[in-house]
Amino acid sequence: MSMIQKMVGDFTVEAFHNDAFKTVTRADILGKWSVFFFYPADFTFVCPTELADLAEKYDEFKAIGCEIYSVSCDTHFVHKAWYDTSETIKKIRYPMLADPTGVLARGFDVLIEEKGLADRGDFIVNPEGKIVAYEVVAGNVGRNADEIFRQVQASQFVAEHGDQVCPARWKPGAKTLKPGLDLVGRL
Repeated sequence: MSMIQKMVGDFTVEAFHNDAFKTVTRADILGKWSVFFFYPADFTFVCPTELADLAEKYDEFKAIGCEIYSVSCDTHFVHKAWYDTSETIKKIRYPMLADPTGVLARGFDVLIEEKGLADRGDFIVNPEGKIVAYEVVAGNVGRNADEIFRQVQASQFVAEHGDQVCPARWKPGAKTLKPGLDLVGRL
């Protein structure tokens, strides 16, 4: 079943953010673009490379009005312990959501029930709280922050210019396509 246009359900979770604990709810994500970035667990191998990649691009995400939420089924206390002991994780400035009950992982359909872990999945959510793009990959395959960023930009463009579509490798300023008008594309 596709997750496209699925509304993010109600949730209340604890987070580790800016060296403090805080509560994040569905209300906090409304009105802005968001990326929910699920990963299996703290203190693992591929996960810190992905989270560091996002951390390096975080200012660019913020500049286009998009918040990053990393999510694992660990508690917020485990997030803090990882942050306190890892130079790589200390670079993170986005909220690290704790999902020990799996409410988010289940809602985004990435929970591996028998392991209590999440699959690697990233979900772009529009300001209305609907999923507009997503990718779920095998646990041993890392993802690319540059491509997620490009997909957010394309999703924002299409939301603003509903009569146009973005071809492969589209970036802001590149030609788009107008279905039914031409096959070459014009701005």
